[in-house]
Amino acid sequence: MFMKVHHAIADGVAGVATVGAFLDAAPAAADVPVQPWTPAAPPSAHELFEDNLRRRFDALGRAFATLIRPVTALRRVRDALPALRETFAEERAPRTSLNRPIGPARRLAVVRSSVDRAGEIAAAHDATINDVLMAAIGGGLHDLLRARGERVDDLVLRAYVPVSLRQGQRGRAEGNLDGMMVVPLPIGVLDPVRRLQLIAAETTERKKMNRPRAGTLLRNGVIQRVVLRVMAHQRWANAYVANVPGPPVPLYLAGALLLEVFPVVPLTGNITVGVGALSYAGQFNLTAVADRDACPDIDVFARGVRDALQALAAPTRMTPLASGA
Repeated sequence: MFMKVHHAIADGVAGVATVGAFLDAAPAAADVPVQPWTPAAPPSAHELFEDNLRRRFDALGRAFATLIRPVTALRRVRDALPALRETFAEERAPRTSLNRPIGPARRLAVVRSSVDRAGEIAAAHDATINDVLMAAIGGGLHDLLRARGERVDDLVLRAYVPVSLRQGQRGRAEGNLDGMMVVPLPIGVLDPVRRLQLIAAETTERKKMNRPRAGTLLRNGVIQRVVLRVMAHQRWANAYVANVPGPPVPLYLAGALLLEVFPVVPLTGNITVGVGALSYAGQFNLTAVADRDACPDIDVFARGVRDALQALAAPTRMTPLASGA
């Protein structure tokens, strides 16, 4: 089963909640009476005009409310500045073959692991599971660029990582509510443990920042058009990584056991490699998504991720990782 959801509908957490609507906690779930459904008629031009007008008046109202409370508005801007500086003005992403204009075709590579294994690695090194993921991805990017003959010594890449701003139960999540964090990946550091420690130290400090919603700046039509024009040549990030918690217990679809779940993240602009990670029933599976033409060697990256996880697991005496597909 492949489910495709536009980001306008849901972020990662809400996307998982949406998929959950199709699944049951038991193979013999009680039948739910089917309610009759008739699709609504498309809105008329008059209704669209009224809706647009209402939205614009609402925006003016919010702007007016900001003007009459300047201290509060300035405080919000001040609190968000460090995160905005980190994203757009901290430093430029280094020039590598990871950043090329992308086309419509994709390649996929899978890495299978487990939540327990990743959790043990994290606990052994005073890190988080997301830190372990980023350290492993750093190992994969190191091997990928080195196989291409590119310089990797002292190279620090920049990865965009969405951060959930939600509070409360994930199972009821709807819409979009996330920010963006930049995680430096010191791929020039060959020792995977040292790489993990450096990443964990960085993310610990960066998590303290107050982050605005990722779509806040894009509400303005002019800014939207500018961003779309520059994305094919952007120097803010080298890669995109999303890690979303999934259901911790086995689930069923029409009585059939759901065996595995693999997230497929979108690529945009000139970012040719993206990674999605999702936990499910003790599994921790990664999907590397790459542009077919710009990154035909995505298997090299996946192999490097597995090797990095193996190296991180070795000091904790864990069982070997399962091979990917």
